[in-house]
Amino acid sequence: MTASTPVQPLDIAWVRGQFPSLTAGWTFFDNAGGSQILHPVVNRLQEYLLTSNVQLGASYEISQMAVERLKAANEFAATYINAADAAEIVMGPSTSMLLRILALCFGATLQPGDEVVVTDCDHEANITPWLELQDRGVVIKTWKTNPESLSLEIADLQLLLTNRTRLVTLTHTSNVLGHINPIQQIADLVHQAGALLCVDGVGYAPHRMIDVQAMDVDFYVFSYYKVYGPHHALLYGKRDLLLKLPGFNHDFIGTEQVPYKFQPGGANYELSYSTLGLKDYLVDLSRHHQDKANTLRQQLIGSFQRITEHEARLSQRLLEFLNGRAKISIIGPSTPDPEVRVPTIAFTIDGVHSATVPRQVDAHHIGIRYGDFYAKRLIQRLGLADQGGVIRVSMVHYNTLEECDHLIKVLDGIG
Repeated sequence: MTASTPVQPLDIAWVRGQFPSLTAGWTFFDNAGGSQILHPVVNRLQEYLLTSNVQLGASYEISQMAVERLKAANEFAATYINAADAAEIVMGPSTSMLLRILALCFGATLQPGDEVVVTDCDHEANITPWLELQDRGVVIKTWKTNPESLSLEIADLQLLLTNRTRLVTLTHTSNVLGHINPIQQIADLVHQAGALLCVDGVGYAPHRMIDVQAMDVDFYVFSYYKVYGPHHALLYGKRDLLLKLPGFNHDFIGTEQVPYKFQPGGANYELSYSTLGLKDYLVDLSRHHQDKANTLRQQLIGSFQRITEHEARLSQRLLEFLNGRAKISIIGPSTPDPEVRVPTIAFTIDGVHSATVPRQVDAHHIGIRYGDFYAKRLIQRLGLADQGGVIRVSMVHYNTLEECDHLIKVLDGIG
C-alpha cells in the first residue's frame, strides 16, 4: 500500500470505541498537549503490573517474562519507526528529559568553537538544553523562521552551516504552525556539511508514519502520551552514534551497553510494555478495514494512511471556516494539504485577546487552548506575546467532522 493508493474511509465509530474517555461528553481539541489514551494501552499496563511486576534480570520465570515483555516493546518501537536495531531505542519519561540527556552526552564530545544550530520555532525542550552548551564554549546559531512564509527556509540554513557545525536540531512539525518540515532534504544538506541531525517529532508522530532510515536522521524523539499512549517517550539514535557517546548511567555501565547507558534506573517497565497497546490498536485498525498487508510494518503504514486522509478532512473543514473570516489570521499554512501540514491549527482574532476565547468555548464542552505552548521564541518573533499568543485547535483522527462543525458554530458566535 502506497501513499497514492485509495483506502476505505476510516470507520470513526470503531475508532472512537477504542478510546474510553470519548464517552465523557467532551470534544477534545487540545490533543497536541496530550492525546486520549487507548484501551489496549491500559490493558497492557494492567497486564504488566498484575502479572510481571518484578525486577528484571533474575533467573526465575516471572523475571524472565518481564525481560521478554520489555524486549518486545523495544522491538515494536524499532519496527514502528523503522529503526535498524532495537538497541537504537532509548525509552524515557518525556521528550524534554530525553533531549536533555542527549544534549549532555553529545555536548561532552564537543570542543570550544564547535557549532550547534537550533531554530526559533521549536518547543523549548529542543532549544534550552543546547543553549546550555554555550557554557562549554559551544557556539549556538539560530535558524530563524521566515516571517512571511512562516517556515524554515533551506537557503537560510545553508548560510549557517560551516566546517565547525556539529549538529542541527529542529522540529519535524511545529506545535504552533502545524507545518511539516522536509526532514530528508534537510538531512541531506546537514550531512553534506559533515554534521548530524536531531529531530523533535512530538508534533508529527500522532499523525504520520515515521521512517527514520528513509529520512536518514541521526536522532529522533517523540512522546507516547501524544500518540495515544502513556506518559512515556522514545529517543532514537543511530547505533554507531549511541555507542560513541558517553553514557548517563552509573560509571560501571559500559559504553557498549545501549540503550541502558542512557537510562539511569532503567526505563519505566510497565509504561514501556504498555506501548505495545499502540501496536494492538494499529494492527486491529488495519484488520478491521480489511487491509491487504503481509507484514506488521505494512499494517502500520496502512493504518496511518487512513488516519492521514481522515485528518485532512478535519483540517479542510476548520480551515475553510477560518479562511473565510476577515478578522481571523491563521498562524501557519492555510491549506489542508496533508503533505504540508497536520491538523494542529493556530490562529488569532483581531482585537480579541487569545486568553478570552477558550473560556467561552469551555462552556460548550469543547477543550481548546491558548498561549505560546512553550514555543516562546516563535510567539515573540511573530509579535503575538502581548495578545496572549495564539488560539490552538489540535485535532487527531478520533475527532469528527461533527465536532468540527460544533466548534465552528461556537467560534462564529465569538469572532
